[in-house]
Amino acid sequence: MADRNPGVDYDETWLHNIYINLPAVKRRADTLATRRTVKKQWQAAWLLRAVTCIDLTTLSGDDTYSNVERLCFKAKHPIQNNLLKALNMQDKGISTAAVCVYPSRVADCVKALKKARAMHIPIASVATGFPAGQSPLKTRLEEIRCAVADGATEIDIVINRQFALSGNWEGVYDEVKQMREACGDAHLKAILAVGELGSMVNVYKASLICMMAGSDFIKTSTGKEGVNATLPVGLIMCRAIRDYYERTKYKVGFKAAGGIRSAKDACTWLSLMKEELGDEWTKPALFRLGASSLLGDIERQIFHHVTGHYASGQELPLA
Repeated sequence: MADRNPGVDYDETWLHNIYINLPAVKRRADTLATRRTVKKQWQAAWLLRAVTCIDLTTLSGDDTYSNVERLCFKAKHPIQNNLLKALNMQDKGISTAAVCVYPSRVADCVKALKKARAMHIPIASVATGFPAGQSPLKTRLEEIRCAVADGATEIDIVINRQFALSGNWEGVYDEVKQMREACGDAHLKAILAVGELGSMVNVYKASLICMMAGSDFIKTSTGKEGVNATLPVGLIMCRAIRDYYERTKYKVGFKAAGGIRSAKDACTWLSLMKEELGDEWTKPALFRLGASSLLGDIERQIFHHVTGHYASGQELPLA
């Protein structure tokens, strides 16, 4: 994990004179999906890198210990060993970047990862009234503390969209700062819920405010909104990360979540990171993909690269 972002004092002048050329943003984003491709062994290498950046996630109302245990085992063994052997990657310790669950399932993750001898894999927990964030602040802060006490090493919080939509950016800053303090040594990922912020200017401002308040990552979405991770939004957030780094010299991570299901999508997001922020942001210390079904398609594509044909349903394990 990269050095932590301590944050800076609230400074409203950072939010003045923000203008975004939306057609230009869309044109730039379109080139990533249509003009950036990797093939053959290079594609396999990019897909393995994507695997190491996945926060393997289950956020279902019917989560139980058994599917959390399966999730943790899959996090340790994301790609079948025979496929890794064919790529000469069997001894590289490839695992997902983290497992991500509700606070009530954190203790299950600790137990399952111990059983799988995979305690090196971080446990991320959503918190603060995820996904709506409409609980009282006192309750949201206590939820963070409970998740950390149970063993979470990363906390994915949601920002107060009411404050953001009404322009109360100091209110957003104060809440995120308190959430950062409640995390203690656990890393904080601030979810912007971009589909509910109303404009790209708000996305940029929310990104800056969360970084000012000490977020270690900024994250696109909860995965529960109507619009989740899109490349234009990702581009705006990456530019905010770059601007924050130029002002403070602190590196903040980026997490794309919601609607990322295909191996091609994963490569496109890696391209965005590499071109906008550099190679460091293609590694799990500074880049994450929040997904539940993405890993299945990546393994399917690697299977095709190794064998020359696509796997049938029974040839690949459940993610």
